[in-house]
Amino acid sequence: MIHAIAIDDEPPALELLEHFCSRTDFLVLEKTFTRPAAALEYLSTHETDLLFLDIQMPSITGIDFAKAIKQNPPVIFTTAYSQYAVEGFNLNAVDYLLKPYTYDRFLQAATKARHLLEANPVKETFITVRSDYSLIKINTTDIRYIESLDNYLKIHLSSGKSVLVRMTLKSIAEQLPSTDFIRVHRSFIVPLAQVKNVRNKTIYIGDTEIPISVNYEADFMKAFLNK
Repeated sequence: MIHAIAIDDEPPALELLEHFCSRTDFLVLEKTFTRPAAALEYLSTHETDLLFLDIQMPSITGIDFAKAIKQNPPVIFTTAYSQYAVEGFNLNAVDYLLKPYTYDRFLQAATKARHLLEANPVKETFITVRSDYSLIKINTTDIRYIESLDNYLKIHLSSGKSVLVRMTLKSIAEQLPSTDFIRVHRSFIVPLAQVKNVRNKTIYIGDTEIPISVNYEADFMKAFLNK
């Protein structure tokens, strides 16, 4: 599954992208932005597999935006101005969608991105846990957060499902990449990449609110700000 974000100063263009992505079974549009500054802030603490990027925007061009980000995800440029195509491809863009474009043209570009990512896969990390007398292999990027429930742990997944295992937070933490996961409470471990917002000693992962306890606050804030 490819996780993408989209940046375009025109809301109707983002709505079209959301619609096309929803029709594509290997693509998930995680976030959309009308303000490039907000997208830059997001990308400073989150990774993405693919970027849909408008070129002609009021505050910054998509070309300059692509040059400014520290990450180097594949980019599909979207614009109504064909004169930018050459410069876009000079940045090794996956494709260049000239507005208005059809779903078939969109799918062609998305498929090119898929082939590129499959040829250069990101190394994945897994943990193995026992649940209901079965061994289950879980990709760590699929974990939203882990919750302690007495003698059990509930591993909440991005799919909306969860896995109940009989183990402690300490023991599962030993399996997790220490640079990506951090304990924030006696009952919670969170992946830093899933944290969208922190306010009043509360972490927000989607609509879920997770408390930060005093004992873990300093370590969490240090890791969060440096991620």
